[in-house]
Amino acid sequence: MKRLTITEGLPGAVRVPGYRRAEHGVGIVHIGLGAFHKAHQAAYTDAALAEAGGDWRITGVSLRSDAPSRELRPQDGLYTLIERDASGSRARVIGAIAAATCLRTDRQAVERALLAPGTRIVSVTVTEKGYGLDRASGGIDPEHPAIRSDLAQPSAPQGLAGLLVWALGRRRALGLPPFTVLSCDNLPENGAVLRSLLVDFARHAAPDLVDHIADDVAFPSTMVDRITPARTQATLDLAREMTGCEDEAAIETEGFHHWVIEDDFPAGRPYWEAGGAIFATDVRPYEAMKLRMLNGAHSMLAYAGFAAGHRYVRDVMADATLSRLVSRHLRAAAATLLPLPGVDLSAYAAQLEERFRNPHLAHETFQIAMDGSEKMPQRIFAAIPDARAKGADTRPFAFATAAWLRHLSGSCHDCAPYDLRDPRGDTLRAMTQGRQAADVVSAVRGITLMPQAVAEDEAFWDQVTPILHDMLTRPMTEVISQEAA
Repeated sequence: MKRLTITEGLPGAVRVPGYRRAEHGVGIVHIGLGAFHKAHQAAYTDAALAEAGGDWRITGVSLRSDAPSRELRPQDGLYTLIERDASGSRARVIGAIAAATCLRTDRQAVERALLAPGTRIVSVTVTEKGYGLDRASGGIDPEHPAIRSDLAQPSAPQGLAGLLVWALGRRRALGLPPFTVLSCDNLPENGAVLRSLLVDFARHAAPDLVDHIADDVAFPSTMVDRITPARTQATLDLAREMTGCEDEAAIETEGFHHWVIEDDFPAGRPYWEAGGAIFATDVRPYEAMKLRMLNGAHSMLAYAGFAAGHRYVRDVMADATLSRLVSRHLRAAAATLLPLPGVDLSAYAAQLEERFRNPHLAHETFQIAMDGSEKMPQRIFAAIPDARAKGADTRPFAFATAAWLRHLSGSCHDCAPYDLRDPRGDTLRAMTQGRQAADVVSAVRGITLMPQAVAEDEAFWDQVTPILHDMLTRPMTEVISQEAA
């Protein structure tokens, strides 16, 4: 069977790029060439090129793994995006990626892309842990492996902060204007966070660039939303069935997608409105809604669901008892938010539950549970002071926190052993493994990722401790049933 290399001759039901790819140059470098970028920003850019044209195709960059470039290069950057929801499955071939590279294996190609005069945007999806962020200071974490390496060798960076500071410095030396840096990761005020990170890195590695980065480089914030599970062999099999081609780079995602962007692009941008993007002057209310409701509920159901034996999110939602706790969490998260014009939070919660139930998406609870130390602050902890201020119920957040702590402990009294995948895994496991609930709570209240207001909230931890005790000593299914009663 032929490899997916051209779009001619594909079945009529398969959508193909509505433009001649060779007629459009590269204007975007994207760092973090994973499934989410292919399902989200690249798909929006594909729609923008079809409707409004422009030199906005993408050079994709992976920092470490060369798997994405090995998959995409033989296919000239083409891949199948399969959208799946209750109405069925639809295949779309995306043509927005012009080249796929890997910093670890092809540094020169990455450098050429970042320094190309036509590069006007560098977008980022490296997940929270890829930033090397010290949450307490808002700057770099000097113990983060990539930060530590790049401070030692700033001329040959391996991580995000080092690479972007290096590229901005080289462009300035060459007389080229700076590119816009566009974070698309799940961080509150992600644009401002990334600016602070780069400014702090520059203070240590390139002091002459501090003012340039702070004053001359645009860092618009964004809110991104599209559930994209890890690809499986079933994904590749479905792509073959739908397109009649072998596609090693195929991915699947839900039909729903949402992108809210702060409109601050001095060097221009694609017409992302063609894909449904919303441009706003203030993205923060949308970020809070998504992080606390979708992502917060996701984390809660992942930790509780995994321990209760549910492999996929759809399995969690098929568990009537646990799905009631998902509904409860969504209501509690919504109660912490300010009103958002044009948004019905109750309707949004109902839509989220429908998305979680999507029978076609194999979104693993263990995958969502990874890197919890990077996710819990904005998904769960940030909501607690607002709930307190409004006199709202904090019990759902206590349950989610206890479930996270139980996951950190590695307790397998009622489930199979598992690996803890977290950038702070060794430290957190040492704080929680084999300890009583009260001792675990005492230890984690002092870690740097815990906001001070939450760490000092005695009433909240008085809720967490007995829930955690039950989770460490009883089957999770029993704890869930008791909690939902």
